[in-house]
Amino acid sequence: MDVIIDFISLVLKLAVPLTLAALAGTLSERSGVINIGLEGTMLMGAFFAAVGAGLSGNPWVGVLFALLIGVMMGLLHAFFCLTLHGHQVVIGVAVNLFATGITPLLTRLVWNREGASDTLPSIAAVSVPLLKDIPVIGKLFTNQPPFVFITLFIFIVLFIFMKRTKYGLRLRMIGDHPTGAQTQGINVKKYKYFAVMVSGSIAALGGAYLSIAHSNVFVLNMVAGRGFMGMAANIFGGWTIGGSALASLFFAAVQSTRYYLIGSPIPDQFVLMIPYVATLIILTAFSRNSRSPEGLGKI
Repeated sequence: MDVIIDFISLVLKLAVPLTLAALAGTLSERSGVINIGLEGTMLMGAFFAAVGAGLSGNPWVGVLFALLIGVMMGLLHAFFCLTLHGHQVVIGVAVNLFATGITPLLTRLVWNREGASDTLPSIAAVSVPLLKDIPVIGKLFTNQPPFVFITLFIFIVLFIFMKRTKYGLRLRMIGDHPTGAQTQGINVKKYKYFAVMVSGSIAALGGAYLSIAHSNVFVLNMVAGRGFMGMAANIFGGWTIGGSALASLFFAAVQSTRYYLIGSPIPDQFVLMIPYVATLIILTAFSRNSRSPEGLGKI
């Protein structure tokens, strides 16, 4: 039983950046805006979280830095897509290229070294009172990164927002029938701006987790495809909040197997490939039959 609980605990930790990326993608794309730039936004979030934590000595300041840069990245993304009417896929690719290119330069400027930051103050793990004392499953609430509970909170808020509020229903209507929403007097562009900006902040939070909670250092390209895996989870989950979260947990479970297989007779290169191969297979299998919002990618 301890092995199973330890496995679930590992899955929860690995699921944090994937779930945040998937939720960010779902929010943006339910509004009708394709967001391929999740990878780049997460990378910028990881970097600026490191900057904030390093300069202040407080990792929570780093979280604030990440949220701010995420909102800014989302604002720029929305501006180029919605105001300048740029091709949304091309804009997303540009965001990824920009983040990949600018972070090495900024790393050199801030820390005067190549490839990585100095050691950073990291967010300590926490244990939930009372819950940690529950027999067997109490270990799931012991020494967990606060980001696990923050991610759960964000999931609940977004689920209620999309399913139980008029603003969420309007956002879903905009993603499916933007012209119909506009004829009913809904400010379509305002809702899309809001969705993309909040999406940026959530994705950047996933990046912050990597640099100041999962580890205590920023490393170039440390997002390592998690943004793209989050996009795949969004598609696998049918562009729904609940589906995206469940798909992220599945991907995290697949990803966690490599920790058990490293050192086995299977070459390490193949073990490290497992999460990405699984993502590719699932994306290929489900993308044909999945139904995206009808207004996705349309101005």
